Amino acid sequence: MMNGRTLAICAVGMALLGHRAEGQDLSRYRTFELGSAVASITTLTGVASSEVKTIHQRPALMQDLAWRPSRWVSGSSMNSTDPVDQVLFSFYNDQLFRVVVDYGHERTEGMTDADMIEAISTMYGAPLAPTVRAAVRSPSRVETESGALVARWGDAEHAVVLYRTSSYGRAMRLIVTKVPLDDVARKADAQAMRLDDQEAPRRELARQKKEREDGLDAAEKARVTNKAVFRP
Repeated sequence: MMNGRTLAICAVGMALLGHRAEGQDLSRYRTFELGSAVASITTLTGVASSEVKTIHQRPALMQDLAWRPSRWVSGSSMNSTDPVDQVLFSFYNDQLFRVVVDYGHERTEGMTDADMIEAISTMYGAPLAPTVRAAVRSPSRVETESGALVARWGDAEHAVVLYRTSSYGRAMRLIVTKVPLDDVARKADAQAMRLDDQEAPRRELARQKKEREDGLDAAEKARVTNKAVFRP
């Protein structure tokens, strides 16, 4: 029969396990859930849908949405203490597959890598050990430009990576990714660039033709206008 001390230890253990389980939801960043539609993210951020930028339209619809949290506390004149400077949401066929979070230098100044890891771990649990290698995948352009890798969290479906960027002030960046969607998005992006290269000569010829036609139209309009009022 368990005594009071054993029961207390069990209770604490269950509480810690519960906290850890909550802290390991790798499918979201704050209230933003990977896989969400563009409309859901614009609603949560309050950003107009017209601000969504189309990157490619074929072979898949690729879109980005940049969001800067308010620097003020809602309904107050007080400065916000939110450390996030900007968030970039990336979508593949109306599904959120990547969230890039840039933390402001002024809100992370002086914080060590260990400080940042401790803070991020409250959301995602303990980071992966440095000896644990991620699945072999070539880094994306965003990852390559993000600086030095500090720590990694993840599972088969998700990747959360903390970087210390090389930008002014050595700011911090967090990238949260839905791996399967990211994989197909990379392939679609590569194919879109190949199509752009293949179609470039045709587009250039079309541009030159339109430019000539616009020039002829402008010249004809000028001719008609000037002829009507010209007096030698």
